[in-house]
Amino acid sequence: METAMASIVVCGGGVVGLSAAMMLARDGHEVTVLESDPDGAPATPAEAWDAWRRSGVAQFHQPHTVFPRFRAVADEELPGLTDRLLDAGCVWVDRLTSMPPSLTDRAPRPGDERLLGVTGRRPVVESAVAAAAEDAPGVTVRRGVRVAELLPGTPALDGVPHAAGVRTTTGEDVRADLVVDATGRRSPSTGWLAALDAHPPATRAQDSGFVYYTRYFTGPQRPAAFGPPICPLGSISVLTLDGDNDTWSVTVFAQSGDAPLKTLRVPEVFDRVVGACPLQAHWLDGQPMGGVLPMAGGLDCSRRFVVDGRPVVTGFAAVGDAWACTNPSAGRGLSVGLVHAALLRHLVATHLDRPADLAVAWDEATERTVGPFVEEQLVEDRSRLAGMAAAREGRPPPPPPPALAAFLGAAGQDADLFRTMIEYRTCMAPLAEVLDRPTVRERVATAERRPPNPFPGPDRGRLLELLAG
Repeated sequence: METAMASIVVCGGGVVGLSAAMMLARDGHEVTVLESDPDGAPATPAEAWDAWRRSGVAQFHQPHTVFPRFRAVADEELPGLTDRLLDAGCVWVDRLTSMPPSLTDRAPRPGDERLLGVTGRRPVVESAVAAAAEDAPGVTVRRGVRVAELLPGTPALDGVPHAAGVRTTTGEDVRADLVVDATGRRSPSTGWLAALDAHPPATRAQDSGFVYYTRYFTGPQRPAAFGPPICPLGSISVLTLDGDNDTWSVTVFAQSGDAPLKTLRVPEVFDRVVGACPLQAHWLDGQPMGGVLPMAGGLDCSRRFVVDGRPVVTGFAAVGDAWACTNPSAGRGLSVGLVHAALLRHLVATHLDRPADLAVAWDEATERTVGPFVEEQLVEDRSRLAGMAAAREGRPPPPPPPALAAFLGAAGQDADLFRTMIEYRTCMAPLAEVLDRPTVRERVATAERRPPNPFPGPDRGRLLELLAG
């Protein structure tokens, strides 16, 4: 049954919030986006990078990437958005160009185009999305407006408060049939719900355990990908990402508290370490765009707003990082967020007139559809942190989960499994679903059992020498 057109307020005007607003407006809803940062997107990509101040997004100038899953969802739900990204200077990325030397079968396959993504730096991607939202019928974007609290409404379920809109810090009431929290990883929703006398959501939160050091470059020759975007190298990992408009980034990340690595803040030290990594050294062959950008204190957090089968609130839905956020180096945030926004659109279309049913259906669909990506990342983060700690202490790294190790080892020998691995890495399918495919099980079972070759780079002793100069 189709739901009647409604008034919806989206709190947060980032990529996911604006995308959710546009999707909901395409179904005829009147959507108001309230963004606390006052400045709108500049007119050009250069200004978006150099001059746009987004204090509400702590990682605004940190590395971001946009996976093929983002493009696929955008093409289905928001036609024309991919073209806007390309017009802003974003670039196509083909992960198949980074096949390892162990794969000699380089023949294309039908459907390879679905593994293509369009990516760029976060300010440029967001500026393109913001321009699309400004042009979208049914979407009103109000910047410089901060939400203070949720407005109480008539309960849809006994003993459960209902959100009927929001009150801003200036005392303005914005009534709505649904409040969407897209305020990101710093979401104040716990305080909003407490003020509404709602039971607290079930929350898991901890420091992700990583610290990041990033440098941006520009130049006429984009670096070739000789390895995967993320390469684990003992106690560090190196992340290399394409950007828009002849830019790219290199990030070294490590375990928080690894004191010697603090010298990576010095550009000469950063370049010395990356220059000792054979697969990444050529990524330094450009003009540096400033110094090294450090970031620490990333949060792994997830919230469930249905506890013991009962919603803590109705008339409210958290989307993207406001629902769950993980280690940003994996690049999942924007892509999983867009999948989540599309899921919200389709549930609102059938459940909005039944707020209690919507709350339960949203929780169930969230955990089923995007929840696995968060759980996978948490497992991967714990494994990587354990490997970093072992390298620091001179111990052998702990083995990865057997099923994952077998799959990754086989993907280095089988071009079709390599494509499947890209699906997993870019959030096109959860790992459990991938490993359960009969063809995958058969190919993994018949592959020669050997671990993936380690990536070349400095060991711990050599790393310490490079850091010390």
